[in-house]
Amino acid sequence: MLVKESHVDLPTSSGLMRTFIYQPNLPDYPQAKFPGVAVFTEIYQVTGPLDRFCRQIASQGYIVACNESFHEFEPLGSPLAYDVPGTGNRYKIEKELKAYDEDATVVIDHLMSRPDCTGKIGATGMCLGGHLAFRAAFDPRVLTSVCYFATDIHSETLGKGKQSDSLQRSKEIQGELVMIFGKQDNHVPRPGRDLIRKTLEDADITMTFLELQDAQHAFIRDELSKGRYDAAIAKVCFEMLLESFHRNLHMDLGPRKGPKGNTKDLPLVC
Repeated sequence: MLVKESHVDLPTSSGLMRTFIYQPNLPDYPQAKFPGVAVFTEIYQVTGPLDRFCRQIASQGYIVACNESFHEFEPLGSPLAYDVPGTGNRYKIEKELKAYDEDATVVIDHLMSRPDCTGKIGATGMCLGGHLAFRAAFDPRVLTSVCYFATDIHSETLGKGKQSDSLQRSKEIQGELVMIFGKQDNHVPRPGRDLIRKTLEDADITMTFLELQDAQHAFIRDELSKGRYDAAIAKVCFEMLLESFHRNLHMDLGPRKGPKGNTKDLPLVC
């Protein structure tokens, strides 16, 4: 499916926030509607790899909105360079936690308001964006969130003062989660992954939790500044994203009947 791109500057309490829009380009179907997907950026804002990631999702039949995470600090339309240390990490803990949440609400509101959106919303993101996609799931309008190597959830160190509350609020999540981590990720080590998984399981969240043996941090980012990109496993994870988005956003399954899947009482047959 062809894709067309544009941007909107959405108002927030801290000024305008540039949000890039990627949507299916079907001129023969002027009244077509598609589910919406909010894509949240890593600390480098909307870079080339994020552009390409958003295009891939849009080409599968989604309207994608990707906002600049640090619009308070940088001019509109300003991606940060991968080879300049410090800037994005500094902004990450200078920005108020409530400002991150406001940004997500503004993006979701925009998607919901569009005449070409069905009103079904998903979220995804990588690194910082994985954490923000997790927090976006607190919004009951978000039916599924696919969170790639979400940083700072286990340590609760996102935002000004490094006092985020994402795990504490995980019971608010009503939709489905897909959590993806690499076992070689030094940003989210095993104790952190174990804590996230246990907390979500204890909260009875509908969840897929994937840990990839040889994957490093940011392994889906298709640039080589840090030598982490793995196209093969990135492809597998993208298929998982599409499966969750298709089932939750394109299909209409109605409400779940009865308890979540439980196999402990099924007969053991091969």
